[in-house]
Amino acid sequence: MTSRERVICSLNHEQPDRIPIYFGAMISTGINAIAYNKLKDYLNETEGTHLSYETTYIYDICQQLAIPEQWALDRFHADVLQLCRNTPNFGINIESYKPGECTDGSFAMVPEGLNPVTDERGAKLILNDKGVPIGKLPAGGHYFDSVIHPYEKIEEPEELDEVFSMSLMSDHDLDIMEQQAKDMYENTDKAILGEFIATFYEQGQYDFNYDTYFYNIAAEKELIHHYNKLLLNVYMEQLEKYLKRVGKYLTVIHFGDDLGTQQSLQISKEMYREMIKPYHRELYSYVHENYPEIKVFLHSCGAIYEMIPDLIDVGVDVLNPVQLSAKGMDPVKLKENFGDKLSFWGGGISTTQTGTFGTPEEVDAEVKRLMLIFGKGGGFVWNQVHNIQFDVPPANIVAMYDAAYKYGNIF
Repeated sequence: MTSRERVICSLNHEQPDRIPIYFGAMISTGINAIAYNKLKDYLNETEGTHLSYETTYIYDICQQLAIPEQWALDRFHADVLQLCRNTPNFGINIESYKPGECTDGSFAMVPEGLNPVTDERGAKLILNDKGVPIGKLPAGGHYFDSVIHPYEKIEEPEELDEVFSMSLMSDHDLDIMEQQAKDMYENTDKAILGEFIATFYEQGQYDFNYDTYFYNIAAEKELIHHYNKLLLNVYMEQLEKYLKRVGKYLTVIHFGDDLGTQQSLQISKEMYREMIKPYHRELYSYVHENYPEIKVFLHSCGAIYEMIPDLIDVGVDVLNPVQLSAKGMDPVKLKENFGDKLSFWGGGISTTQTGTFGTPEEVDAEVKRLMLIFGKGGGFVWNQVHNIQFDVPPANIVAMYDAAYKYGNIF
């Protein structure tokens, strides 16, 4: 099978020639640039390669994720490419790059428009065009956080109408992404995942600030419904334009909304059904009705086992990251109870446990065990749980991907 055929086969719940592999290509399944540089050093030493930091490009400023190069896609048998948003973080596009550094001081290329200033405490701040901080990397930290909450003081729907705005994909962005998607589709045999995201619950947390949003979704429901309708109108307009441009090239479209913590759901099923579910349904139904060949992929972290029937009901085809360390996210139960309706993209190894703290031998064993659970009968794309962070040992990265390939046709 080609990579694209392999992914489509598995997502259609059929057994492919081997389980597809996804390497470092999306904002929730990627690889931190520090880890990527360490991986290069390790492979230079162990496999005699000649990999340079000069080709490490950071595309996701928030999480400091690296763009996988062709050598990495080949070495780790990747079957999927990501179609990135042209302007993924803080209004900064990724069309051009300049020399910069990772948060540990090692070299990397960074987006040309990234020009943080340092405050009196050593934090790096990203400022908007009015000089207001919108992103912050604390001194000694590894990630830029969003620090602006424009609707925190809003109390009435009418007030929201006066100030609501959202950054849109420009025609220029769409031009670039359309050409990239076309090139990927015509010049590779890889499946293509399009990054759209369009969160409601998470966006509300950013826009209102977390504690204010949690209060509002429980006590000021009219305000949050009004906010969600404004979001939906923007998302639907953007989704229509986006899919007209790139839909014919995509295998999967990526949406997101983190609904779980490590221990439980963030909100009850009843609150989800009342406050979020109708808006998810509108978006995902549009994809299914107009582009039935594209699978709807939802990234939702945490202990969301009890929410999965509702996610299937609104049209989610593919669940990521399958956070095995969260309460109730038992792989056997997930596969047995939902594996006929839902594909799992992730869950290949826990990066908070074995992937980071185990030995390469333990990594190999865990990958094999989970491959046997999730991979039988298709419905699985192998990927570690969430991003490979800066402290994951490079020997373990190699071990997990080598095991995924080695055991991919174990059935």
